[in-house]
Amino acid sequence: MPAKLSVNINKYALLRNSRGHDAPSLPTVCDTVLAAGAHGITVHPRRDERHIVMTDVPHLARYLAERHPGAEYNVECEAHPDLIDMVLAVRPHQCTLVPVTPGEVTSDHGWDPHEDAATLRAVTTRLRAAGIRVSCFADTGADMNAFAALGIDRVELYTGPYAWAWATAEQEPQRTAVHETAQAAVQAGLGVNAGHDLDRHNLAGLRDCPGLLEVSIGHASICRALDVGTTQAVQELLHALR
Repeated sequence: MPAKLSVNINKYALLRNSRGHDAPSLPTVCDTVLAAGAHGITVHPRRDERHIVMTDVPHLARYLAERHPGAEYNVECEAHPDLIDMVLAVRPHQCTLVPVTPGEVTSDHGWDPHEDAATLRAVTTRLRAAGIRVSCFADTGADMNAFAALGIDRVELYTGPYAWAWATAEQEPQRTAVHETAQAAVQAGLGVNAGHDLDRHNLAGLRDCPGLLEVSIGHASICRALDVGTTQAVQELLHALR
């Protein structure tokens, strides 16, 4: 079966915040995205609240549970105590742990499963005890056995370098790196997600990626939506996955 599509709605929240009111409405965005065929919704709250704000996270959890009970809710966040406490209170289907560098524009690297082991193991234990599936952001080439030893369920492969290499001489080496890391994850007993700068074009190189269960796409989706609308933008991503 094709990998599932979770649409990250952070940039819709960024647009809303720029005006200071409730347009665009995030629940309405969820309605549109899910009606178009997406399987889930991703949010990535940051402590500076520059797009998704903290109150959005429980509000969307309640809305999805009431209006879209079949949709998956994925909360991406750093392993900060305040954010983990919020995730535990909300209990999304999945929590994707992402390392954060102060001042970064966007996530740009995965965890080191050796250096970050103590932090990740402690947080993973708490999340899994609450019935929350745990995914960790991981670079291609990272030690998948070390990630598996942390007790996590999945890795989300950081696909930035792969996406940037699309249609260049580096496309095939980067695609191979993603596929080989995914295969190593499968052999280590981990599920495989992928995300970062994926779009309707470069998804073609991931359709046969070993063990790929889910892709999370936000920026490319809203950029395309400016041209063709949210519904078509989502449907194009789904078509690319098939």
